[in-house]
Amino acid sequence: MSRRQDCTGHLSEEFKKGVMEFVDFVERNPTVIDSLGRILCPCTKCKNRIRDEIFWVEKHLCDRGFMEGYINWTAHGEERWVEQDATNVTQEHEEEITNPYVDMVIDAAGDNLNVMEGLEEDPNPSASKFYKLLRSADEPLWDGCTKHTILSAVTQLVNLKSEFNMSESCYNRMVAIIKSMLPESEKLPEDFYRSKTMIQELGLGYEKIDACPNHCMLYYKETSDKTSYVACTMCGHPRFKPKAGDTVNSSRDVPYSILRYFPITPRLQRLFMSKITAQYMKWHVDGVRHDESVITHPADADAWKQFDATHEVFAQEPRNVRLGLCTDGFNLFSGSKTPYSCWPVFVTPYNLPPSMCMRREYIFLSLLIPGPKSPGKRLDVYLRPLIDELKVLWDNGVTTYDAWEKKNFNMKAALLWTISDFPAYGMLSGWSTHGRLSCPICMKNTKSFRLQHGAKPCWFDCHRQYLPVGHAFRRDRYSFKKSIVEKSFPPKRMSGVEILNELDKLDEANFGANSRGKNGGFGTIHNWVRKSIFWELPYWSTNLIRHNLDIMHIEKNIFDNIFNTVMEVKGKSKDNANAREDLKLICKRPNLELVFENGKYKKPKATYVLDSQQRRIVCEWIKQLKFPNGYASNISRCVNLADGKI
Repeated sequence: MSRRQDCTGHLSEEFKKGVMEFVDFVERNPTVIDSLGRILCPCTKCKNRIRDEIFWVEKHLCDRGFMEGYINWTAHGEERWVEQDATNVTQEHEEEITNPYVDMVIDAAGDNLNVMEGLEEDPNPSASKFYKLLRSADEPLWDGCTKHTILSAVTQLVNLKSEFNMSESCYNRMVAIIKSMLPESEKLPEDFYRSKTMIQELGLGYEKIDACPNHCMLYYKETSDKTSYVACTMCGHPRFKPKAGDTVNSSRDVPYSILRYFPITPRLQRLFMSKITAQYMKWHVDGVRHDESVITHPADADAWKQFDATHEVFAQEPRNVRLGLCTDGFNLFSGSKTPYSCWPVFVTPYNLPPSMCMRREYIFLSLLIPGPKSPGKRLDVYLRPLIDELKVLWDNGVTTYDAWEKKNFNMKAALLWTISDFPAYGMLSGWSTHGRLSCPICMKNTKSFRLQHGAKPCWFDCHRQYLPVGHAFRRDRYSFKKSIVEKSFPPKRMSGVEILNELDKLDEANFGANSRGKNGGFGTIHNWVRKSIFWELPYWSTNLIRHNLDIMHIEKNIFDNIFNTVMEVKGKSKDNANAREDLKLICKRPNLELVFENGKYKKPKATYVLDSQQRRIVCEWIKQLKFPNGYASNISRCVNLADGKI
C-alpha cells in the first residue's frame, strides 16, 4: 500500500495487483455496497467520507493512493485486528519507510542509494567518501535518541535560518541554547559554519565566482586573485562594493555581481552510485521500443545516431552521458516595478528513459546568472566554467563507480544540443535573430523582405520553395505573392564544418565597454555577432543539430497574434492600416484593400474578424472553461463578458 510508484515514477505492478485484491475483497462483502453499487473511497482525498462506484474508487486509488494509516480495512468488511496484530503490521510498515533526510542527501541521484554489499571492486575515493557520509546520516543526535539524527537536526535548523532570514550570530546563539538543553552525548555542530560545512560535504554546495556587473568578464582561474584584480580589465568597473566605515578592514569584500556555478560532474557520478538509476543509464541502448518507426527517445533520432557513428570510441561505452542544455530568462520579482532578469542554465542527461529524464530531480541547475539586466550576446562570459568542465568530461573523463555492475569506469560526457526560445537562440548560437537575415537555416539565401509601410522584416511566401516539385501551391499565382510562380529549390543547409570555417574568419569577440563594432558584412551576407563558446567543444562541429527551439514560446506568440487579430483587440491586432497598404502591394486581395470614401480611408471588415456577438460567445465559452488542477491558471477571472474582451 505504501509502494504506489516504481523507480521510474510509474504505477508499480505490485500496487496494481494490490488494488485488484482490494476490489475483489470488497465485492465479496456486499454489506458495504449500497443500493446504487457505491462504496466508501479510501483514497487520500476522499478518506472514507465519500461513496462512489467501484470503478471510480479503483481509479482514485491508482491516481492518489490509500489514505495514510488505513491498513485495517474495517470500513470495507474486514474484521478489526487484535492489538498485537495491529502492532506487528504497523512496525513492518514503519520499517519500509525510508529516512527522508537520507533521501534529501541523495536527491541528485533520484532514488535511495544502496549501501555497498558484495563489492567486486573497491569504490573510487570520491564514491567511498559519499557512501561513508550516507552511513553517518543515520547517526542519532545523542546516544539513545530515536527521533532525530545529526543530519535531520542540522538540515531543519539551517532551513529555519533561511526561511526566517536569521543572521549567523542569531543562529549560533540559538544552537548554543539548544545544545545546553540536550544530554551530554549530543553531537550537534556548534555553529553555522560547521553546519554548513557538513551539508557541503554531502555534495550540496556550489561555487561563487565574482563577475563584472556589465557582463564583461568573470574573475575566474587566473583572474580570481582579489588583490591583483580589483577592477574589470575590460570596462574598469570596480570588482567590490565600497566598504562601510573608515578603515579598510572594517568589513569583508562584497562583489557587485556573483555567478553561482553548480558543477555537473558530481551529479552525473551520483546517477551511477544508485543501483536503481545506474541500470537505467544504459536505457538508450537496452531500452525496449514498442514501435521502432516512432521516435520515443532522442536516441531514436538521426542526430543521436550520427553522433554515435562519428564518435565510435565514445559510443562503445553505453554509460557515457549525453546531455542537453536549456536556458531562459525570468523576472524574480514579478510584482516589482523594477525588472530583474535572472538566467538559470539547466543540464539534462538523456541516457535515462523518457519517463525519468524529464523529471525534476534529473534536470540539473548548473549556472545561475545574475541580473538585473539580461547578459545578451555576453552570455558566453558566464558559460565559461561549464564549457571548461564539459571539455574535461570529453577529453579525459572522470573515474566513476557503477553501483549496478559494482565496478569503476571512466565516465565521459558530451553536449548534444541546446534548447531555448528564439531570442535565447541568438544568445547561444551567436547568430543574431533580428533583421532580415534572422533565419538561421536560410541564412544569406533568405527570401525575406522589408515591408514598405510596416517597416518590419517579413518572411511571407518564403516556404513554397520547400514543397515538392510539381506541387499545386508552387503554381498558385493568387493565394501567395501575386503573379509569382515558385520555381526555386530550398537553400543548401551548411554543415557544422562549413559554419566553423566561416566563423573562423570573423574577428574575435570583445565583450568590454570598448568592444569593436559588428563584423564586416553583418546584415547583408551574414548575421554572425560572434563565434559562440560552444565551438570550443571538440565535437560541436560534427553535431547534426546544435540548437533546438522550444516551440511553447513560439506557439504562444503566434496564438496571441492570431487571437488578438480575430477578436480585434485594440492596439494588439495585426490587421492595421499599414498591413492593408502592404497587402495591396504584395497580394491579390482587392476585397481587403483600403477604400477611400468622403476624404477618408476605410478598412473593409475581414471575414476572419468576429463581430461583438461572436466575441461575447467566445468569452462565455472561456468563462466556463475548466482545466485539471495545476494545468492552467484560472483564466475565467480575465474575461469581461460585458465588453467581450479578455
